[in-house]
Amino acid sequence: MRGGTAPKGSVIATAELAGIMAAKRTAELIPLCHPLPLTKAAVTIEADDALPGFRVTGEVRTVGVTGVEMEALAAVSVACLTLFDMLKAIDRTMEIGAVRVTSKEGGRSGSWSRP
Repeated sequence: MRGGTAPKGSVIATAELAGIMAAKRTAELIPLCHPLPLTKAAVTIEADDALPGFRVTGEVRTVGVTGVEMEALAAVSVACLTLFDMLKAIDRTMEIGAVRVTSKEGGRSGSWSRP
């Protein structure tokens, strides 16, 4: 998987791209979530042998006065689902867990970080 030789190809690159695409289409996926002009959408996936598994991080930005938490959560969730889809033939016992917002900056509510 790390060398890009998984049965379905480059797993990490594909999942990162899927996550970015999800961030851009969040308003189509979640009812009552309005479309936002995003200035940044990024997903980073790193293998973590201590889990074992992956750490998936999403970062989304906009210049608007609203938050982009839903876009970031959609990005990470779809990236995780893509990893699962591409690796299920190798390990059917995989789990997706602990999808959460870790920090937020700007907007009416200001900055926030998970303790």
